[in-house]
Amino acid sequence: MDSGRSRKLQSTSNAGPGVVEQHLKYPQRLSFYERPPLGEVTLEDFETWAIDRLRVLAEIEASFIRNRSTLELKSIIKLQTDKYLPLSANTAFTRDLDGERKKDHVSHFILRLAFCRSEELKRRFVKAEVTLFKFRYEDETREGQQAFSSTQQQQQNAASNASSETVSPEEKQRLREQLAVASNMPLKIVDEENYIKVPWTKVPSLVQQRRVFLSKGLAYVPASHQSTVVYQDFQTRLEKALDETEKSLPRLDEDDRLIPILEHLSRGFLAGVTSEYNSGDEVADGDRVTAEMVEEMSRKHWPMCMRNLQEQLKRDKHLKHYARLQYGLFLKGVGMSVEEAMIFWRKSFSSVSDDKFNKEYRYNIRHSYGLEGKRNNYPAKSCQTIIMNNQPGPQDSHGCPFRHFSPENLTLALSAHYKVSSPADVKEILEAVKAQKYHVACTRVFEITHNVPAREGVGEGESVTHPNKYAARSRELEQIRAGGGVVAPAPVPKKEEEIDEMDVDI
Repeated sequence: MDSGRSRKLQSTSNAGPGVVEQHLKYPQRLSFYERPPLGEVTLEDFETWAIDRLRVLAEIEASFIRNRSTLELKSIIKLQTDKYLPLSANTAFTRDLDGERKKDHVSHFILRLAFCRSEELKRRFVKAEVTLFKFRYEDETREGQQAFSSTQQQQQNAASNASSETVSPEEKQRLREQLAVASNMPLKIVDEENYIKVPWTKVPSLVQQRRVFLSKGLAYVPASHQSTVVYQDFQTRLEKALDETEKSLPRLDEDDRLIPILEHLSRGFLAGVTSEYNSGDEVADGDRVTAEMVEEMSRKHWPMCMRNLQEQLKRDKHLKHYARLQYGLFLKGVGMSVEEAMIFWRKSFSSVSDDKFNKEYRYNIRHSYGLEGKRNNYPAKSCQTIIMNNQPGPQDSHGCPFRHFSPENLTLALSAHYKVSSPADVKEILEAVKAQKYHVACTRVFEITHNVPAREGVGEGESVTHPNKYAARSRELEQIRAGGGVVAPAPVPKKEEEIDEMDVDI
């Protein structure tokens, strides 16, 4: 992708005329994302901004699967948004407020394009986005909340589409006893509260909980519950906008630059967001992995996908092409040099003659290190790539065990390789697999086998999204517990590239 080329974002919703802004300004942190962004955005920013937002939404969805408490969920969202999608307050004069809010605005609309493609994707996107909006609304100051609500009310009034009305003091006095009973409040509190009345369909959760007074199709909502009106309004608008966006998708078929990006994003929820690692060139000398170290390290630090390949390699003294590719790039990523890789694979393929090894395997090993062919420095494969690409057949050993093993084989592997046999733990892992949250299942195995608190993940509540991330955190924990030296930082993320199919051999 040429990051220097730009694309003007076109509207894909029926926002109507008069929404073009040559210089986007965002006076508020909160947004209903009603006006599509128009302007120049590079393809690199188009993809990077969307992936950063997807990282946040993916952790929110993983939190639902893992039944995190409200406080834990808020902590996870704060960590993720501070890292990937910050929105500073207006008082943060040293921050690029317009830049932060533009990224938030544009990335939301990009993910609309990616997630409007099916009802399942729409549902999951809406749930995660509503949760993110709730967090931001509650994190906003009272003045910020009031300013946002006032802006929305003015826009609705201008469009003659007002959906709420302030309850007058006279009407509140006339209905005070009914309001007190419906809201389960003392009369004194009712007298001090401000109320609005909205169509009851705007607050179905409050109606279900019997927290509001209903009369003639209207719900009387106290100020303490008016945030529910805002949340429901955000959800309703987003659901409608996704339907409108879906109708506009055929226009994008003309642009073959965007379709692959959108397809990649829409698969992000399935495997967790990709988190690529470099080839290991920047690994400190003390962290280098030799051929002799692999067997022991596989038992202590490898995720199940790589542990399975190591076991298969020991048993058969051979791996097929895609299995070698998956395992070889992983080993490269954890710090194995090309020289040690030659030693490792030659020793592992002990039933193969030197002549056959040099003719059939040596080139591919060097190719994966960027020493042959196009000389690309290929990174290790992410969880998303392993799960979605090159599906394994009955005789293959590559892939993700959580995705490709039967429940029975997965249970046996958990017990044999990781000593995970507790019925409660196995049940939790299998439930995540059944829900197609394979990265969540892998993360739970990491927590159990490394004695870290549940929901801590591989650090700061993050889920496993890359085999090398699993291995790096495992080694880091070992060093910390052994009182060792300073742990080297994780390699810088890098875009994945596929190895040429012409180099495939069986």
